[in-house]
Amino acid sequence: MYQFKILFRLEKNFLPREMDRLMISFLKSATQQYSQDFYDALYDKSKSIIKSYVFSYYLPGARFCENKIELNKNEFTLFFSDADQIELLKFFNSFQKMRYRLYPIDGNSMQLVSIYMQKINEIQDNEIVIKFQSPLIVRSHNSMDNTDIYYTHEMAGFAETAKDNVRFFVKKLGIPVSVDDFSIEVIKGKKVVVPVFGRNVDASLGLFKLKGSCQLLNILLLAGAGARRSEGHGKFLVIG
Repeated sequence: MYQFKILFRLEKNFLPREMDRLMISFLKSATQQYSQDFYDALYDKSKSIIKSYVFSYYLPGARFCENKIELNKNEFTLFFSDADQIELLKFFNSFQKMRYRLYPIDGNSMQLVSIYMQKINEIQDNEIVIKFQSPLIVRSHNSMDNTDIYYTHEMAGFAETAKDNVRFFVKKLGIPVSVDDFSIEVIKGKKVVVPVFGRNVDASLGLFKLKGSCQLLNILLLAGAGARRSEGHGKFLVIG
């Protein structure tokens, strides 16, 4: 199993506060440059498409201001993984198309300068301790009135709703794996508020314990946990 470590160089040492908009725009541009068919398979607006990828960032010396993120270096790193390894290779080709191209940001620009493929150790236990690298969003969606309830780790219903999010994900992708024995338990959590397409959403960071089959846990390791994974949420690192 693998993930990409991607280095971006910035013209100036800041990024927009809403990183989800920036990175999704970049992914759409990259995939469309590579293949219109690949782009349509992921982002066709006429379809509801569940993605199997997730990403997180390393933002050196990040200072979160009202409208931007100030860094102490003119660079940042993206960590990108995908439960579909064939799709991951297509993303590699897409990213290669964007190397050294200046990509505009409001009042700034970024440039993809390097891509490294990193091996990820396969999970071989049914119980693991993880650290979230990007905020975990746990959402209960009411399709009748199109409203959402977001759960953080200290709220009643958090664990069951997180399990529902996992069940929805594997069912939509048609992955033949049971979610019945999945559970999530907070060890040391922190509530955070993250901007999601112009709206502030409650989320969680910290250390958690996950239980489930090895097959399921490995899928989540590559695809992320919770909701809005493909917008840069729910990526985690196994620490024990």
